[in-house]
This record gives sequence, structure tokens and C-alpha cells, in this order.
Amino acid sequence: MRLAKLPKFLTALTAVLAGAGAALAPSTAATAAPAACVTDAKLVPSCGVLWGGAAGGFTSAPRDQALKAWEKASGRTASLFHQYHKGDEAFPTKAEIAMTNDADNPRALLLNWKIAYGSSWAKVAKGEQNRRIDAFAARAKAYGKTFFLVLNHEPENDVKAKKGSGWEAKDFAAMYRHTIQRLRSQGVTNVVNVLAYMGNEKWMAQSWWKDLYPGDEVVDWIGLDSYVSVEKGYYHYGTFADLLDRKPKGGGLGFYDWATSKHPTKPIMVAEWGAYHRVGKKTDKSAVYDSVVPELRKRPAIKAIVHFDTKKDDQGDRDISIDSTPASLAAFKKLAANPIFQVKLG
Repeated sequence: MRLAKLPKFLTALTAVLAGAGAALAPSTAATAAPAACVTDAKLVPSCGVLWGGAAGGFTSAPRDQALKAWEKASGRTASLFHQYHKGDEAFPTKAEIAMTNDADNPRALLLNWKIAYGSSWAKVAKGEQNRRIDAFAARAKAYGKTFFLVLNHEPENDVKAKKGSGWEAKDFAAMYRHTIQRLRSQGVTNVVNVLAYMGNEKWMAQSWWKDLYPGDEVVDWIGLDSYVSVEKGYYHYGTFADLLDRKPKGGGLGFYDWATSKHPTKPIMVAEWGAYHRVGKKTDKSAVYDSVVPELRKRPAIKAIVHFDTKKDDQGDRDISIDSTPASLAAFKKLAANPIFQVKLG
């Protein structure tokens, strides 16, 4: 090509490329647009992670008001409102229902039910609490909205590994199957059930641990209730990864790897989590909160996390609150603001 003609050629080429770029721009923009994350019939988000909370634990504070105060402090409304019930308690309660009727702050219920309270797992499995199940079924259908139900969370801690005790691991599995199947036979379609383990290395090493699982056909989500210490050298010191990866004593898969390999079709909910220090031993929790999102991005099976907030645990010696130090609260607010938790309840 002659040098005299080069400027004209470059001008023409620039025009062609500009036109091509303009033609491609709408398609590229559409491809880059972020997808809206929304939940399906089983409350599984199409993308992102559901954000939940339970507040006011082990206090006399009304749990709905405690959650609202926690939401205000953290800066984000909890998509999941976690509550606890036992025996013949009538739930969902009016306060719980009201929390899910707030159009400006959409929430779904996550309800724990110790159905065998005053009875035993074996007796429930034999049908001796069918009236209790049927009464709940009627309330669930009347409520109408889809919600999570956890049957006897952290069952490992309640196992009595003695034949005939009524509280063997196999009795838990039988109780779980019977309850879910009876609810379905009563026409309950708006309950999404969660099996919530402790995932403690001691219990995972027990010979009966595998007997707790009632079967994929009656489990919608697999849950984990687990915590970490921020006091170096204290029990379960670590970050968010540590509460997911605890392995059975003696070796074996950590909880997350166990759940994803043994039950790969089940979404995982961290149904209780938090960082603690001993009461009076204030320690910054930022490292734990800062570690959450990077772990969630590496672990796509986790579809929900639910923080449990309390100034004192059931033993009165651990502070699991988000605001025990100013730095901790700042880090938690940063976590809560992450767009990964922008999920619309469908």
C-alpha cells in the first residue's frame, strides 16, 4: 500500500470498526446485565444466598422486636426469620405471621419444631403424636405462605444410643419420615423441610451418625448449626471455613464435603452461625465476618445463612452478638451490605 493512501484507509477502517462496535453494544450490555436472584417453590435462590437471622436468644425479649433491632444494627432486612417451638405450641404465631406480612421488608419463616417434646422420637414415628402433627398441618395450610420447617434441630445432641430408649439415631430418622409423610398426606404443600445438624466432630465420628439421615425423598435442604471462636486457643477458634469443614474425630469428610458428596442435589443452609468470645473477653470478630463471602463464592451449594445473635449462649458464657466491639459491628455491616444477599423471595 502506498503511504499517500494510508490516512484515507485508516479513516475508513476506523469508521467500519465503530459501526461494528455500535451494532454489538446492545447485545454485550444485555449479556453483562446482572440477573435478578429469586427463590423457587422450595425457596432455593436462582443465584445469590438467602440472608437470615435469629435474635434475642435466651432472653425474654420478643423475638420479632429483637430481630428488627438486629436488622437495624446490621443494615439489612433478614429474608429468613428464625424461630423455635416445641410440642403443642401453636405456630406460626401472630407475631411471626405479621413479620412475613410486612410488604416493605419481605421475610419468610424458618421454624424449628421439637415435635417429640414430652414424648419420644420412637413414639412420634409410631403415630402417637398424629393429633399434634395434624393440628400443625391445619395451621400451616391456613397460613398459606411457603416457609422452612426444621424438625428437632441438632438431633445428634439428643441421641440416646441405647436400644429401646426411643431416642436412638434410627428413631430420629423414623420420626422425621413419619412427620413429613403425614404432613404431605394432610395436603400440606407450603412446608420446605430442613434437616439441621450440629456437624460437631465428636458426633460425626459416632457409629450411629449415618443412621440419622431419613432419606432424600423427605429432606428438602440440609442444614448446619455451627459457630467459631475469635479467641485464639479457645474452643473451635477459626473462620467461616472452619465451621463448614470440621471433620469426624479419627478422620473422614468435613461437613460441607460430606453433604455435597453424599447428597449432591440438596441445597445447604447454614441454619445457625456466628462468631463468639467468652463473656467479658471482648475480641474483634472482623476476621470471621470478612471470611464469609469468599467462602460462599467457593461453595455454591450453600444457598442460605442464618445468623444467631445473643449476648449470652445457653450456658451463659459465650457472646455471639454482632456488636460486642465497634470493629466487629462495622465488619458485620460490610458483610450484610454485600450484593450476594440480594435475593427476592418468590
